[in-house]
Amino acid sequence: MNKKFLIFPLLLLALGCGGNKPSAVDGEKLREYAGDLVNRSLYKQAVAAYETYLRDYRLDERETANLYYTVANLYFDRLRNYEEALAYYLKIKHFYPENTLIPEVNKKIIACLERLDRSADARQALDETVQLDPAQVAKKRPGAVVARIGTREITLGDLNFEIDQLPPSVRDQFRDREKKVAFLQEYVATELLYDTAKRAGLDNDQQVVEGAFQAKKMLMVRRLLQDKIADRIQINDGDIDLYYQAHQTDYAEKDDKGKVKREKPLSEVRQQVAQDLYRQKYQQAFQEMISRTMLSENVQFLNDQVQ
Repeated sequence: MNKKFLIFPLLLLALGCGGNKPSAVDGEKLREYAGDLVNRSLYKQAVAAYETYLRDYRLDERETANLYYTVANLYFDRLRNYEEALAYYLKIKHFYPENTLIPEVNKKIIACLERLDRSADARQALDETVQLDPAQVAKKRPGAVVARIGTREITLGDLNFEIDQLPPSVRDQFRDREKKVAFLQEYVATELLYDTAKRAGLDNDQQVVEGAFQAKKMLMVRRLLQDKIADRIQINDGDIDLYYQAHQTDYAEKDDKGKVKREKPLSEVRQQVAQDLYRQKYQQAFQEMISRTMLSENVQFLNDQVQ
């Protein structure tokens, strides 16, 4: 057999011909799946789905830029991961400079730099930016529009996301329609006042900068305690039973003199027992963590010097 007749089939195999490319139908399903993840507030999973779509499917420049913008906004608005958001915004700016998204991308780059405490870089980016008509930008936010601040739209997805950021004990108060409307009005009022304060230059006010630093420090500490302690505490029914048996009189009904009138069964006080046990475990884990950290950092207290 002449060897030259083998070359063409081998080239086809090397180039991946033969149906190995993902189909357009599969790609459309993947995009719908990613959008559904966004609507269900599964933002990390949505980013992963969009990144798979970008990696595995052949897209034109406009669609690629739009998907980069979608992923960047998820990182910025939902995950509050400003480094990843900045990376995607910069991809659009450098690889698709003629795209109509560029005016909004430039604004978001500045916003990322500001949130990363890189004010000098933000000012430089602002100087380099040529602001165009933001109305050209196609918005990709889930849900119906529930409010407008000038040309900025706030959707039902935005509203639900802000409510989801509240502590669980507060969040459930805003599930019915009337409470949501009240929250929306307060949210818009806050945004208006924030914009007014920025125009007044208060973002550079010394008290504001120091207060923001202190707030950031406390948020970081709370997040650390959440990751290292709170999320790791496990309580099962056996733990609750043992704690109740050891502290049974603490949950009994008592008279004015502290004498037990009635022992309350565990079924009646289970929630309170579980909360008390959780607090005990948390405090114990907290003290152990502080002790280990002080030891590793060679902390010394000079109490005699305190006047």
